[in-house]
Amino acid sequence: MTFARELRDGSAFALRAFLADKDAVTLVSDLLALDDEGLCAVVSRAPMKHAQLAGLQRNARVVLENASDR
Repeated sequence: MTFARELRDGSAFALRAFLADKDAVTLVSDLLALDDEGLCAVVSRAPMKHAQLAGLQRNARVVLENASDR
């Protein structure tokens, strides 16, 4: 018995185009380029909509630093 189901179109849990097919470095670079309006467009109707831009960008900088250490 399986409980997995396909997500409906427009589901709040569907992968956003902004996130699709990006590696970590590309994704965090795109996050660093966002302004408040851009963030609202990316996360509208998403569980992540309560995130604040400054915190996301802080975390993105840490990811870039960690990636450059490798």
